[in-house]
Amino acid sequence: MSFEDVEERDGIRLSWNVWPSSRIEATRTVVPISALYTPLKEREDLPPVLYEPVTCKGTCRSILNPYCQIDVRGKLWICPFCLQRNAFPPHYKDISNTNLPAELLPKYTTIEYTLSRPAPAPPVFLFVIDTCLDEPDLKALRDAIVVSLSLLPPYALVGLITFGTMTQVHELGYAECSKSYVFRGGKEYTPKQIQDMLNLGAQNRATPRPGQPIPQNFGAARFLLPVSQIEFQLTGILETLQRDPWSVANDKRPLRCTGVALSVAVGLLETTFANSGARIMLFSGGPATEGPGLVVGPALKEPIRSHHDIDRDTVKHFKRATKFYEGLAKRAAENGHAVDLFAASLDQIGLLEMKSLANFTNGAIVIADSFTTSIFKQSFLRLFTKDADGHLQMGFNATFDVQTTKELKISGLIGHAISANKKSANVGETEIGLGQTSGWKISALSPRTSTAVYFEVVTPAGQPVQSSSRGLIQFLTHYQHSSGTMRLRVTTIARNFAEAGAPTIPAAFDQEAAAVLMARIAVFKAEIDDSPDVLRWLDRMLIRLCQKFADYRKEDPTSFRLSDNFSIYPQFMFHLRRSQFLQVFNNSPDETAFYRHVLNEEDVNNSLIMIQPTLMSYTFDTPPQPVLLDSVSIKPDVILLLDTFFHILIFHGQTIAEWRKAGYQDQEGYENFKELLTAPVTDAQDLLIDRTPIPRYVVCDQGGSQARFLTSKLNPSTTHMSGGMYGAAGAGAGQAIFTDDVSLQVFMEHLKRLAVGASTT
Repeated sequence: MSFEDVEERDGIRLSWNVWPSSRIEATRTVVPISALYTPLKEREDLPPVLYEPVTCKGTCRSILNPYCQIDVRGKLWICPFCLQRNAFPPHYKDISNTNLPAELLPKYTTIEYTLSRPAPAPPVFLFVIDTCLDEPDLKALRDAIVVSLSLLPPYALVGLITFGTMTQVHELGYAECSKSYVFRGGKEYTPKQIQDMLNLGAQNRATPRPGQPIPQNFGAARFLLPVSQIEFQLTGILETLQRDPWSVANDKRPLRCTGVALSVAVGLLETTFANSGARIMLFSGGPATEGPGLVVGPALKEPIRSHHDIDRDTVKHFKRATKFYEGLAKRAAENGHAVDLFAASLDQIGLLEMKSLANFTNGAIVIADSFTTSIFKQSFLRLFTKDADGHLQMGFNATFDVQTTKELKISGLIGHAISANKKSANVGETEIGLGQTSGWKISALSPRTSTAVYFEVVTPAGQPVQSSSRGLIQFLTHYQHSSGTMRLRVTTIARNFAEAGAPTIPAAFDQEAAAVLMARIAVFKAEIDDSPDVLRWLDRMLIRLCQKFADYRKEDPTSFRLSDNFSIYPQFMFHLRRSQFLQVFNNSPDETAFYRHVLNEEDVNNSLIMIQPTLMSYTFDTPPQPVLLDSVSIKPDVILLLDTFFHILIFHGQTIAEWRKAGYQDQEGYENFKELLTAPVTDAQDLLIDRTPIPRYVVCDQGGSQARFLTSKLNPSTTHMSGGMYGAAGAGAGQAIFTDDVSLQVFMEHLKRLAVGASTT
């Protein structure tokens, strides 16, 4: 099976598909054994099994799977993880070699159980709305939220908090008139104060069991009610929602107490629905300027911080605000509540300080210029996509556990989660990402959520490898399904170990998965270390990988050769070094936080588009074709379609742009020109269909200001410095790009020299 086929079936891609057999050999392979796993990967042929899983009685608690040895006579199975012998439960009495349950069939290496215990409560959606918006923005936001109510299951609970200078919690259970509890924007409230002010004492707290009627004055039910009961009333409140009434002077920002609003939202949910699925959806049109978590002062003469200010440590609110939001994020994540951040502003709103809210809980982040844009509307409504059975494609309050056989230990996870502090025997000493645990909590899951898990081999060198020796990894994802059931998705994989120097190890290298898994480590490091240190680390790793796996004669760069399944890896690293994930120049701190958040969420293919965008060329005499992400691809008579995942850009070469401006496409006899102009537009629409968040769509001409989106991504093989350009001399060899970056060709020359040990002078 190809790597893509395995991904289709099990939602998993591994850096190595044959593993080195000893600790020392594993460190020499440079890229750690690691997996990018998508727990809720959609599959046509995965019926949810309607019985309980069979669990090993040993300490490992792993689940019965196709790699277990079974004794059909003795009705026993041996756990491959801890070698414990287990009896099959009584209802497996008819088991035989020709009559096996699904979980023992080789094709069900991934299986999903629908468990008998129901979810503790229906899913909760708490909308937290900024009212310091312009009227058109507020109206667009109200309309989008009203539409989203119709997409929620009728039993889902909804609540509403609005904030500006003050924070208001709306009591939806009070039908006589609209009633709300007001919190002062400049004050920090403790969780206990929030409970008392909302009258959520211990006797008002407990949630009635599903099916029981909810008394109208009951604690939580005053604020959080089923959509079916409250849709009409909530729509009425939203439609009459006014802008924040406090006047704002011309030289001031509006007073916006985002921190208090989030703190009240987290306090309300942790008191009423602890450890149950919920989403807090924050819609903000500007920075917090009041109370705890403020990002910038109200005076406009105080600019919002830049990367430069943060590097120089001259930002007065940054550390305090970051610490405040991290405290809220931990509380939300521990209770299984996700926080989604929707930012609509031409300037920054403080996403950098607030990023932990989404990063710890796997909430969504969407950045748009305004709530009136389709980027916001479509990205928001796409969260509520439904599956074939009409259920939301959303998992809530998940726990994610990893089990390994004794040769492997877990180094850690990089993704949107928090550690569950499970100190199992298979936790390794090396720490990558969130380590020192074999389990994590993920507050929300979507079919796109991909987690990166890193492993180390612990077998000492010198132990002979048996020819049939293989290691196993089992991923267990418990989550609350939007239908109200609890589910368990189990994926078990096995891979062979090989002796040091065996050709099977390099032959089973997945360079695409490895590039993404290394990119996640680089971004994790970039959050802690300086950018130059991270780039040096990436370069060192690449040189070591090439020294280990390339063919070359010592000190002869011309003899350097990489086999096919390593050949594009250096190119990925070249583009990763120049990407917005590691280079913060030209991006605001909020944008950097957003880009890094999305990279830590997506699967291999989407992440690769972010690292090395795709470029399609459209011209008269040939069908559309992929071309090099290189400045030589820019030609006057060509249209280019660039997909960076975050932007989709159509670029018209100079001649094409002139013809278009002259209106040739509307004249008779120029039908082929009209077709040429529409082809990339049609292809761009196909790319937009299932992309979340929605990319920014840009159409530009050669020499126009927006062409920078394209030129910044291209390999600068033809710069203002290069006299003879490679590929062709002089004219017709693409556009000169004004940059001091080295080109891929120069980068590869240096890499070859360093790898073979030649002098670099």
